[in-house]
Amino acid sequence: MTRASRIAAILIPVAFIALFFVYPLAAILERGLTNARGLSLPTGTGALLWFTIWQATASTVLTVVAGLPLAWAIGRFRFRGRSLARALVLVPFVLPTVVVAAAFLEVLPEDYEGGIRAILAAHVFFNVAVIVRIVGGAWATIDPASNEAAAVLGAGPWRRVRDVTLPQLAPSLSASAALTFLFCFTSFGVILILGGPGRATLETEIYNRAARQFDLEAAAVLSLLQLGAVAIVLAVASILEGRAGVAGTLTGERDVLRRPTRREHVALVSVLGLAAVALALPLAVLVERSLGSFGALFRETPVLLVRPWQAAGYSVAFATVATAIALIIGGLAAHALARRPPGALDGFVLLPLGASAVMLGFGFVIAFDSPPLDFRSSWWLVPVAQALVATPFVIRIVTPALR
Repeated sequence: MTRASRIAAILIPVAFIALFFVYPLAAILERGLTNARGLSLPTGTGALLWFTIWQATASTVLTVVAGLPLAWAIGRFRFRGRSLARALVLVPFVLPTVVVAAAFLEVLPEDYEGGIRAILAAHVFFNVAVIVRIVGGAWATIDPASNEAAAVLGAGPWRRVRDVTLPQLAPSLSASAALTFLFCFTSFGVILILGGPGRATLETEIYNRAARQFDLEAAAVLSLLQLGAVAIVLAVASILEGRAGVAGTLTGERDVLRRPTRREHVALVSVLGLAAVALALPLAVLVERSLGSFGALFRETPVLLVRPWQAAGYSVAFATVATAIALIIGGLAAHALARRPPGALDGFVLLPLGASAVMLGFGFVIAFDSPPLDFRSSWWLVPVAQALVATPFVIRIVTPALR
């Protein structure tokens, strides 16, 4: 790769992030902080921050615990329906949070509705795919020779897990846990619907302050606090991931996947069965509720102003363009990062996921409202905003593979 190509691989992603992330966010924060008095925090911020952190931490721990057995099943064994299982695990992750939160209200007992237990359950439902795909993907490329050598040297099953498997999974575990924490920390729809009025996080409070009370000053201060907290978490996670390194020898899936033994087959069926029930129940409620209103797909609604099937077509088109943008920008950034050892910079590429979506949306409206940057009526601004969220995923997945 020529020197000019390497420079372009750095400058293009930097320019994209600067124009469509830093500039809009700075514009709305500047608007909100113009009259701020010393960046004073709103009353009750300490309680908001504490609840935001501990619910995200608890959700992350539960998601890792729930996702590891499924990652083990999909990442180590060859069985009929494996590709289907990997695909179905992703379904909750791409569903609208508002719709799924409403389904959880139908599924959970009355004692669990509108409280922390409902929030934790919904977060595990949404984010288990992150653990399964990242950790399971890493598990499926670890050379089994290391475990075989440890067994020959007398290490028992639990010692092989502790001293051989877990160190090799450490980078993927830290990466997936950081992503899960980030999603739970900035969760909006789940908290708003399942948490009720007494369960607010920084993100929901930013929405209340900016969209309902028109208090941009308080919303801007809270946004800075949220972005700073996310930056600290990502920096720590990236440093830990860098210290873990890329252990083990990566091989192809075909060389690693094997048929389970009889005892492993029982565990495999149990894990897949429990996961199928836990993931399918809310989805079944959604399907059952949707069948009664199938005809609404072809009727105009006052909310959408178009027929739902047309809205679905726009979604597919925007998603296709956003995917292409994310692959180009993320691929270039991953190539540049792969030339450096893992570190804090790997975490900072995830910052667009940690910024308040509410404030960033207002920032787009304010920043791109006058020539030469009057983009508000441009159709491509929607997929660009979507690509801004998708690009960090591309970087986090492609960079370790290039390294």
